[in-house]
Amino acid sequence: MTRIGFAYNQKPDPIAADTAAELARADEEPPSSGAGLATLVAPAPAADDEYAEWDAPATIHAVASALARHGEVIPLEATDDFPQRLRQTRPDIVFNIAEGLRGPNREAHVPAICEFYGTPYSGSDPFTLALCLDKARTKEILRARGVPTADWWLVSSRAELRAFAARHPRLPLFAKPVHEGSSKGITERNFIASADALEAVVFDLLECYQQPVIVEAFLPGAEFTCGVLGNGESANVLPIVGMNFGALPPGALPIYGFEAKWLWDTREEPLDIFECPAAISDALRAEIEDVVLRAYHALGCRDWSRVDVRLDADGRANVVEGNPLPGILPDPCDNSCLPKAARAAGLDYDALIGAALCAAADRQGVALRRGRP
Repeated sequence: MTRIGFAYNQKPDPIAADTAAELARADEEPPSSGAGLATLVAPAPAADDEYAEWDAPATIHAVASALARHGEVIPLEATDDFPQRLRQTRPDIVFNIAEGLRGPNREAHVPAICEFYGTPYSGSDPFTLALCLDKARTKEILRARGVPTADWWLVSSRAELRAFAARHPRLPLFAKPVHEGSSKGITERNFIASADALEAVVFDLLECYQQPVIVEAFLPGAEFTCGVLGNGESANVLPIVGMNFGALPPGALPIYGFEAKWLWDTREEPLDIFECPAAISDALRAEIEDVVLRAYHALGCRDWSRVDVRLDADGRANVVEGNPLPGILPDPCDNSCLPKAARAAGLDYDALIGAALCAAADRQGVALRRGRP
């Protein structure tokens, strides 16, 4: 029987010990499950959410259950003794969802260790995982490969911020920490419509996150997120998930950030913010699928990924970023976009996990048990 190592990071217990970490889940789109969250006020950017990207026990259990259809599952929590346990257990393949903890290359740690020991693993390689966690480097690659993406500037210090502001860049702009997931440090305040706001917002992000800030030309059009499964010419885009910004409270900016994810989307009053498949023309769907696959291949993604897209003022699709370690919350009530897209394609949760595992196994010549045990 194939021995499947399962690499993951589990949120510390008790989760409630760090409310900020629980709320700021960066790569799992948050569920409409935060009873009472509507009473919270969006905080200023904070850098204490070090476990924010890790998975809850329910997700880890659901993934392990799906993997068990294909072989013997060997849990390999990505703690400091992961290298020794990988070497001792010697799985035939590792299914990796570990986000890592420290540094801008944290998502690459587990795959790099697997490569060191010659162990096949799922998902993208260390280079792609590190690349996609750097929003500026990602956009450099996309631009070099002719994939449309908004103009951007990287600000690394107060002096660079002043020099950038002195150039009077065209407004509006949008600022983000360069090395974080999609919700960390991102609120409506990051939308920059004035010169005064530019310096205040970017300086706060520099101070709070202790990393460079990417400042992008704001794309005013509709937003979509797209799951991709497979490799090479067989890679395909799942049904496109569209963002319904009309579901946001009156006066809210058309941004899927902290407020939309954690304050306004509650189990008592869920936001009807996602539409899958998105109600768009065939021509726009084809354009989005084209730029998504071009980005997927340009960034070197493998097996699965999620790519975010937004339309510019002319209605053309631009890639915002790629996520080769996509969020995979198992509960259909949760707003987790990759499982949502998979369900629209006729794939339940087990089938989604199995598709990613099988893509990795086929790519590396690893035999798996196919179908239910």
